[in-house]
Amino acid sequence: MSVGTIERDVEVRAPRRRWLRPRTPDVAVVAGYLALAAWLTSGQWGRPDRLYHQAGDQILFEWMLARAARAVVALENPLWSDALNAPGGVNLMANTSVLGLGVPLAPVTLLFGSQVAFEVAVVGCLAGTATAWYVLLRRRLVESRLAAAVGGLVCGFAPGMVAQAGSHLHMAAQFLVPVILALVFVPDPSGPAAGAWSRVWRPGVLLGLVVSYQVFLGEEVLLFVALAAGVFVLGYALADRAAARRLAPVTAGRIAVGAVVAMTLLAYPLWFQFFGPGHYRGMPFHAYGYQLDAASFTATARQTLFGDPRLPALLAPNATEENSFFGPGLLVVALVVTVWLWRRPLVRALAACGVVFALLSLGARVRLDGTVTDLPGPYRLIAELPLVDHVVPARFSLVCVPVLGILLALAVDRVRRQPATAAGRPAGAAGRWRLLWAAAVAAALLPMTPTPIRTVPAWPVPAFVADGTWRAYVPAGRTLVPVPPVTNAGRSPAMLWSARTGLAFTAPGGFFIGPRSADDPGARWGAPDRPTSLLLRRVADTGEVPPITEADRRQAVADLRHWRAAVVVQGGLHHGDPVRRTVEALLGPAREVDGALIWDVRPLVS
Repeated sequence: MSVGTIERDVEVRAPRRRWLRPRTPDVAVVAGYLALAAWLTSGQWGRPDRLYHQAGDQILFEWMLARAARAVVALENPLWSDALNAPGGVNLMANTSVLGLGVPLAPVTLLFGSQVAFEVAVVGCLAGTATAWYVLLRRRLVESRLAAAVGGLVCGFAPGMVAQAGSHLHMAAQFLVPVILALVFVPDPSGPAAGAWSRVWRPGVLLGLVVSYQVFLGEEVLLFVALAAGVFVLGYALADRAAARRLAPVTAGRIAVGAVVAMTLLAYPLWFQFFGPGHYRGMPFHAYGYQLDAASFTATARQTLFGDPRLPALLAPNATEENSFFGPGLLVVALVVTVWLWRRPLVRALAACGVVFALLSLGARVRLDGTVTDLPGPYRLIAELPLVDHVVPARFSLVCVPVLGILLALAVDRVRRQPATAAGRPAGAAGRWRLLWAAAVAAALLPMTPTPIRTVPAWPVPAFVADGTWRAYVPAGRTLVPVPPVTNAGRSPAMLWSARTGLAFTAPGGFFIGPRSADDPGARWGAPDRPTSLLLRRVADTGEVPPITEADRRQAVADLRHWRAAVVVQGGLHHGDPVRRTVEALLGPAREVDGALIWDVRPLVS
């Protein structure tokens, strides 16, 4: 993932550039990335009735973007919200709040809504990541624009990136990764006599600022950057000890300055995350269960030109975590490139980094073609380390994406710079060699060609909510309770309605990670369940109406009082009629108002 301490490895091959002058070819490359990203998201543009296939995750991030916009205009604390999980609230810093996207996208969210903002964020993450790697490759590693463009294409649009982009903005937002690496491993433009400001302090301060911003994009990506950079540095030091000894003091100084700046800026947000209201300990799931199958590295992902909709389900924990799936062609090309350019310490360090993180993604025990083997995975050696124990093993393979992109860019650049006659071969032979190499690269990348992100239908927000009719029923300090009011999954309409209305109302439940109770900080999905929420979720899942007793009715009133409810609202549901009959058995007949079934519960809970 890292470009490493590569001054010695690169300085004689590519002229250093302080910046890329805006030129038509560069603009064309970036425009191409943007067009590709827009095409991949085309299934949802102008379609409020569609969500990406992992609908619950999209709803979560739409809500986070809407929350960030509200915090900007209302000058509210962006690290906390009372709009969900009434009456408890949610620690947003302890969740994937993506404030680094939500704050700059606030004008888009306010003008066009949370769905458009989410789509813009997906396009920006994919195209921005590809562009950032393109710029870094052009400035530091290659001379050929074509080589940099191909490398950026792999880094930004590999199957793992596309799979994450449709659901996990915090994992797809990797456009600052090349910036962080470029600031850690800064070529010295003035030689050994350069001053400490240009060699240590200036890049160190910038590094601290960029790292601080990355925390508000995604802390997990930052952890991967740190781990990958460490593995890369170790590999590079073994490959070129002299360069490592020469560069270590300055690089360590930059990192130290960056750490001081970042910790100063992040002291309060990190305190709020780990010790503030609503903080939790651990994770609500076993991370080690999310591992990749070894066969996934040579398979094709679902959202690719030749993707199989069935096989990836056997080789990855879910559709969002198809983080490898490089196909055999690209892996063979990467192996050939590694052998061909083995003399370069950069290549050896990159290869080692890729292998290490590919192995870590296999989890504690290796699986092959869906069968658990007796082979132990190296992940078990680090599984209990602090912070690492929160990482899903399958995501370690995301580090392999830029490793492969950089190796491919280096090889394409070498071929492009081959003289017309090389090693005594005539010009015709050199031309055939280039043509053969181009065909090999095309064949390797073709199975990875992405297709538009799959979408699923979504129930529209009822007009009763969307048009604000609910305001006549909900006085200040009271809540709107969507049905079912589940608290530990993404199936409640509460977050989608809240996001699409700009957090106009307060609701119980929600899809987030919080503590089990006020006395138990152990992590769980959502707020502690209430009996009524469990009852209605079972009905929504099964379609079966249970017998309702007087005790159930009393419990429903108690739960509504706990939630400070004013009105209960049911929109479109898969098992809508059984749910309606259950709620009517609890609260009495429903009224249909502006496309929704409502129960005015103010007389019950007053």
